[in-house]
Amino acid sequence: MTSIRTRFAPSPTGYLHIGGARTALFNYLFTRHHQGKFILRIEDTDKERSTPEAIEAILQALQWLHLDWDEGPFFQTERFPLYKQRIQTLLEQGKAYPCVCTPGELEAKRQAALKDKRKPVYDGTCRPKGNSQPSVISAQLSAKEMPYVIRFLAPKSGSTVVEDKVKGGVVFENSELDDLILARSDGTPTYNFCVVVDDIDMAITHIIRGDDHLANTPRQILLYEALGHPPPQFAHVPLILGLDKARLSKRHGATSVMAYQDMGYFPEALVNYLVRLGWSHGDQEIFSPEELIEKFALEVVGKSAGIFNPEKLLWLNSHYMKTLPLSRLAEEVVPFIAAKGHPAPLDRAWLEKMLATLTERAKTLTELVELGHFYLSDEISFDDKAAKKFLTGEVFEGLEDLTKKLAVLSGPDFSEQGIEKAFTEILGQRNLPLGKLAQPVRVALTGSTASPGIYEIIAVLGKERTLKRLKKALEQIR
Repeated sequence: MTSIRTRFAPSPTGYLHIGGARTALFNYLFTRHHQGKFILRIEDTDKERSTPEAIEAILQALQWLHLDWDEGPFFQTERFPLYKQRIQTLLEQGKAYPCVCTPGELEAKRQAALKDKRKPVYDGTCRPKGNSQPSVISAQLSAKEMPYVIRFLAPKSGSTVVEDKVKGGVVFENSELDDLILARSDGTPTYNFCVVVDDIDMAITHIIRGDDHLANTPRQILLYEALGHPPPQFAHVPLILGLDKARLSKRHGATSVMAYQDMGYFPEALVNYLVRLGWSHGDQEIFSPEELIEKFALEVVGKSAGIFNPEKLLWLNSHYMKTLPLSRLAEEVVPFIAAKGHPAPLDRAWLEKMLATLTERAKTLTELVELGHFYLSDEISFDDKAAKKFLTGEVFEGLEDLTKKLAVLSGPDFSEQGIEKAFTEILGQRNLPLGKLAQPVRVALTGSTASPGIYEIIAVLGKERTLKRLKKALEQIR
């Protein structure tokens, strides 16, 4: 049996888009399921728009998503000699020909076709007539301007069928396909030709990509055949749309993979969400990486577009917030703490203890830092409304008694259990319900009325910081 070989081939003209990430993920999972090879190829033939920064951004995004590749990255700009050799072969075999039509002439023909409501395909002005073969020329493809481009001599009769693993059989009439340009007048090979040569050279067996590439596929199949190779198997997956059913764009939220890292999402959440945009396994929502590899199959990829719902992604991220080990959260959250201007806690055990009080309420790492600001900084300010309501003379004596009670606790007694006991004693002495004391304490320690449990907060803040804040509140009330 032939070993499965797939490729992810982004163009480095910008960040890795959510749609591109899903394509990479589907290729990765399919390959890992079949124990094949996953190849990374950078299609950087667009010299004007391709940038080193974009290449680095793509590599970082794939690494963050843990989509590790087996071979590559290969760069098309480093493979030009191979493309030129293959073009020369097609010329010598009479399967390609030079075309001297100027860009101005071609544009005039295109406009005339549109005016006559015809499909604007190349009209074959330079195409060999009848049964004659194009003259064999030596194509000295270089950076210098040639007086012609090289076109593929495509068949004009019959049809080309794309046997697609998602869409089924899709038929294209060859008469509707024009003679594709293989090399421009500056000698550079074109995208569609480079793709085919690379897929042959890299022994790609399956091509999984967005269905916006389907229109290119019949031309590419004809090129595979002209070069003497059977085409790979194709699977064109539907695009990802926004909630308004329009193509996903910035107005629907972030479309860059790394933007989600910056916002404090986990790669596991994004992977888990993206795989469900077009693929499913019963009603299961949460998958481990091992489960995804085991269960993924192209046969159950849907034909309908995936709808990107940011709220669903946020829900998934909150699931991982609650279930990932605290040691992992502590490692992940440190850059977000620094980004907010707080010093990174050196005591990881304390940091994990702090995070444990926040994970039920936080949905992202950025939100985790925002909710835990009072742990990370001693410069807290009271919310005016909360202070006016809870830091009043009415609670002064109870707050003062609690401060004294906590001051005498030491060692293992300054724990959640010991703190709760101190509260219970003061409440009993003052005949107060818990809220009458807990809320003023909460405002004193955090600046607001919303926070984790009060006993947890005090235990994490520690004795010195707790007493300092309680005394500050007492001074404000006095």
